[in-house]
Amino acid sequence: MHAPPNSSAQVSAATELLGQLIAIDSVSSKTNVAISNRISEALKSLDFEIEWSQYVDARGVTKANLVARRGPAAVGGLAYFCHSDVVPADDWTGRGGDPFSASVTDNRVYGRGACDMKGSLVAMLTAAQSVEVNSQSAPLWFVCTADEETGFAGAKHLVNHSSAYQDIVAAQPVGIIGEPTMLKVFHAHKGITGFRVTSRGRAAHSSTSLGVNANLAMVPMLSLIAELEQRTRSDSRYHDLRFNPPTLSWNFGVSDRATAINITPPRSEAWVSLRTMPEIDGEDLIEIARQRAVELNLDFQRIQGGGPLWVDADAPCIRAMCELTGGQPPQTVCYSTDGGQFTQLQQLLVCGPGNIDQAHTSEEWISLEQLSLGIELYSLAIRRWCCS
Repeated sequence: MHAPPNSSAQVSAATELLGQLIAIDSVSSKTNVAISNRISEALKSLDFEIEWSQYVDARGVTKANLVARRGPAAVGGLAYFCHSDVVPADDWTGRGGDPFSASVTDNRVYGRGACDMKGSLVAMLTAAQSVEVNSQSAPLWFVCTADEETGFAGAKHLVNHSSAYQDIVAAQPVGIIGEPTMLKVFHAHKGITGFRVTSRGRAAHSSTSLGVNANLAMVPMLSLIAELEQRTRSDSRYHDLRFNPPTLSWNFGVSDRATAINITPPRSEAWVSLRTMPEIDGEDLIEIARQRAVELNLDFQRIQGGGPLWVDADAPCIRAMCELTGGQPPQTVCYSTDGGQFTQLQQLLVCGPGNIDQAHTSEEWISLEQLSLGIELYSLAIRRWCCS
């Protein structure tokens, strides 16, 4: 099976649409309604039926999820999953000088979200355009969520509130999560979770004895956190050699937000994040930390993230997708995606254009070659799973 070669006009049109999406500032702290509207317009022009759902995030900002279907309401088919939010771009050093104005230079498209993951989104839209609706014998789904970059809130809301998502669950299509993988097939990824510890003191002029330094109670907590971090490295019970690195990737930071040396710090915070694996979740270590925080009279708060994704490497959907990509064996990856929320779906994989090394950088870009190859691969996938 071969997809028709991309024309220069097709890639040019995809690049133009990518520029339009980059121009819409969809940093996770802001609303994604505007970019969702633009994506919805593109989907409607391709004969998709759209379910639009909204929620208000913890900051009081309105967010939108889209679920769209084209073709018959039948079992099977293909579902594509993406997110419309991007990380901040305050430190942008890339071409053009403006992270929200796409710059096409040296066969690359620069801009926030170009790689993660508006380029992938555009590749799938373009691929859908290349396949005639009348040729479909099974549904093609398009799912676009909010807040993937900040805890998967959009995917969580979708799972709990979207009737169209439940239709996808009933259909059990092959699902492609379009995160940047250089078009390699990933059959598994880690999850992410964590916790935050807060010590409260009392501010005062440091020349007096009236203050209570919040850092003092935090010191023994930090000592334990560092000890637990070493345990995750040295104890093989917390290792899964199917991933690289095979550890929980225990990470932590601390801040007292001090603004002057003559003020006793009234607050000190520490956070911990860890990358969970299918059979290793680190919950026992988190409980040790929680108990120590209670002993020290510190506030302890869980940071909810997302679970790991695991589909057997020899599953039919994985083998078939690997064939479409040229026969390369599937791999595992250590970042997380919305896929950790879609546990009711049995045929999920991660595969998209662009290099994860470019995601979240101060000069984010995707190559025109990857954009073109992504269109070709997604066209093959649509024909493989949606057309007789």
